[in-house]
Amino acid sequence: MEWLSLENVIAIGTSVLGLLVPIAMFLYDRRVPRRKLIGYRVQMDSPIGDGSSNPRLGDFDVPNMADASLVLLRIENDGSQSVADNDYTSSEVHGLTAEFTGRTVQAVAVTQPSGIEHLNSHFTDANGFEHVGSRVTIPRVPLNPGDHFKLLVLLSGGPAEGEVKLIGGLRDGRVHRNSAPKPDEKLRTFSLPARLLSGALALAVLALAGIIVLRVGNPIECEQGELTLTGSTAFEPVVRTLAREYESKCQGADIVVEARGSEDGVAGLAELAERSPGAAGSVIAFSDGPMGGRWNLTGKEIALSFFTLVVHPDIDLGPHGLTLRQVRDIYAGRYQRWGQVVAGRKEIADLPIVLVSRGDESGTRQIFQDRVLKGWEKAPSTSLDCTPPARAEDTVTRCELGSTRAVLNKVEKQPGAIGYSEVGLAKERGGKVKAVPLAGDWPDERQIDLGAGHYPYKDIEYAYTHGPARAGSLAAGFLAYLDESVSQSVIRGKGHLPCLREPHQCR
Repeated sequence: MEWLSLENVIAIGTSVLGLLVPIAMFLYDRRVPRRKLIGYRVQMDSPIGDGSSNPRLGDFDVPNMADASLVLLRIENDGSQSVADNDYTSSEVHGLTAEFTGRTVQAVAVTQPSGIEHLNSHFTDANGFEHVGSRVTIPRVPLNPGDHFKLLVLLSGGPAEGEVKLIGGLRDGRVHRNSAPKPDEKLRTFSLPARLLSGALALAVLALAGIIVLRVGNPIECEQGELTLTGSTAFEPVVRTLAREYESKCQGADIVVEARGSEDGVAGLAELAERSPGAAGSVIAFSDGPMGGRWNLTGKEIALSFFTLVVHPDIDLGPHGLTLRQVRDIYAGRYQRWGQVVAGRKEIADLPIVLVSRGDESGTRQIFQDRVLKGWEKAPSTSLDCTPPARAEDTVTRCELGSTRAVLNKVEKQPGAIGYSEVGLAKERGGKVKAVPLAGDWPDERQIDLGAGHYPYKDIEYAYTHGPARAGSLAAGFLAYLDESVSQSVIRGKGHLPCLREPHQCR
């Protein structure tokens, strides 16, 4: 019985335990549902104002300081699941409201621990961060389990240690007041059967991992050197995230991201290959749709990408959006006003149509022309800044911009604007642009799981190299990293369908 080796016994035992543990966790979750939780607590509420029993020292140089106090409010994800920006149930742009009953907010500052400084980017006026009266409105801040931030609030007009509460709701969860663990408080432990099962599984996994490492080496295929990732601006969020993660895991890897459009990136790689084939081995060009054939490059299918039309948020096209015929007529320049497209909507009847397009180098545009228009954008480019003329004309206003983010920025600000974008980037705008269904069809998360059915505006994302990436090169290591499960999760999280996981849906 040659198969009955130590390695195989450990592998079989690990597989059995790996099967039993999810079943046990499933049964546990059925009995104890996991919920999304945001907890808050007051860590300081001290009087500092004039006339208090504990007057302040120094000068805050802030008016209306009578009965002033300082409050430090900690807000954290103390649940077991991540909280995304769309998990907040508020109908307003902000997600939560801090209420300081009986006191007036004079100023507020935000702090967060090192390692998650990106949270600061959410605290802007546009995201609803402001204070009025006794309230501070807090943006829809995404929080991983254990993440937290703090509000330092300067108050006046009332005594310290007054009522402080956090108002808001979460989808499949709740907001609650929590408390800090006491110094001598013991954390809840697992039961004896759970400890034994976890220990046995951990030992088996460690033994199997040791065997794999000894026999195979580093599964991430860390390589050193320099690498440039160029091409698609629509796929840039995925590329930039994975480049940063690869660098953090693999010392000596220096990866630069230069997103400048699919065709520019692929053509640039081809030109570099002619001038300096060796240097071309340190470049990977990403393309929305196939482009490597004309330059004899080697392509790798990475993901199935989904795109959408977007309009200015004031334009309401109804639940069915636009038909393919309407879209083709709009981009052929047959309409100059939205009232010619959508009848019966007086608020947009005289609103000029502004076509915010990409240049010829854009893969997003080429997919739009191939899959939706079935031809070129026939309306000529008439504007550099996408601004329609003051008086009505027979020619529709159309401009061309250099990136997907630039298109979204312009559509968000320009009344009457319509453009196109990768779905994930459009959803990141949180309602500041409005996605347009095509004849009622829209690639939501469930449809993306199924390859979005017959939704037309989609295509494969390719990674192109000058010939097969050389073994041991950073390019080969990064391409291999794209196939790792952690990378597949990132690709999926950005709104794409990984080809490795569902290869039949990428063809």
